[in-house]
Amino acid sequence: MLSEKLAKLLNEQVNAEYFSAYLYHSMSACMEKIALKGTAHWLFSQAKEEMAHGINIYQYILDRGAIPVLTDIAQPRTTFEDIKEVFEAVLEHEQKVTRLINNIATIAMQENDHACYQFIMWYVNEQVEEESNASDILSKIEMIGNDKGLLLALDNELATRTFVNPFPNNSKLSGI
Repeated sequence: MLSEKLAKLLNEQVNAEYFSAYLYHSMSACMEKIALKGTAHWLFSQAKEEMAHGINIYQYILDRGAIPVLTDIAQPRTTFEDIKEVFEAVLEHEQKVTRLINNIATIAMQENDHACYQFIMWYVNEQVEEESNASDILSKIEMIGNDKGLLLALDNELATRTFVNPFPNNSKLSGI
C-alpha cells in the first residue's frame, strides 16, 4: 500500500503527464500552422508518449491499492513564435518534469518504499533521454540559424519519429 504522501505525489505526476500531453499537442498544432509538419509529427508523438506515462502511473497507483485522483488539467500555452521557441519550452518543461520525478524518488527512498522507488527509477532514467533529445534538437536549431533549407531538413528528420509504446505489457495502453 502506498503512503498518502506518495499516492498524492504520484497522482500529481499523472496530472503532470497529462498536462505534458496537452502542451505537446498545442505545440504540434502551432508547428502544423507554420507548415513544419515533421516537427508537428514529432511533438504529436511526444504527446502520445506522455499519455502513456500518465496511464502507466495511474495503473501503478491502482496496483498499489490507492485510488487515482484525476484533477483539472491546466490549459497549456497555445502560441509559439517559431521552432526555436517551441524547443526552448520543451527543454524547460522536461527539466520541470525531471524535478517532479526526482522528488518522488527521494520521498520513496525516505519512506523505504522500495517498490515505488524501483518503479519511479524508470522515469528518472527516461527523463535523462527526454532532456537530451530536447537539448540536441535545440542545438541543431541554433546551428541552423535562419537557413530555411536546413530547417526543412531538420523538419524532415523529425518526421521520421515513430511512437513506440514504452509499456507494451500494460493492456490499458493498447489503443495509444
